[in-house]
Amino acid sequence: MLRYTLMRLGIFAGCLVVVWGLVYSGLAPRGLGSSNGLWIVMLALLFSAPISFVVLRKERDRASVQIAQRVDRMKANLEANRSQEDVADDASRAQGQTQTS
Repeated sequence: MLRYTLMRLGIFAGCLVVVWGLVYSGLAPRGLGSSNGLWIVMLALLFSAPISFVVLRKERDRASVQIAQRVDRMKANLEANRSQEDVADDASRAQGQTQTS
């Protein structure tokens, strides 16, 4: 997951540099007034999102498999804990009924 995030940030940084160069060379429009920095960041986000979607498809699939495996392990651990609690609860109830009889 960290690898995917770093790759995504790298694509954004590359787009940010390219957009900055285009804006300051005059090939792309400048923002209004003092919003130029925000304009550059927004354009970089706009361009990096579809690039990341296409280029990082395999890495995103790999990360989703890892997340799904973690969730499955957590569910299995939770179910194991739940069944242990049920066994302990049943044993204490059975022990309590034999003492009151």
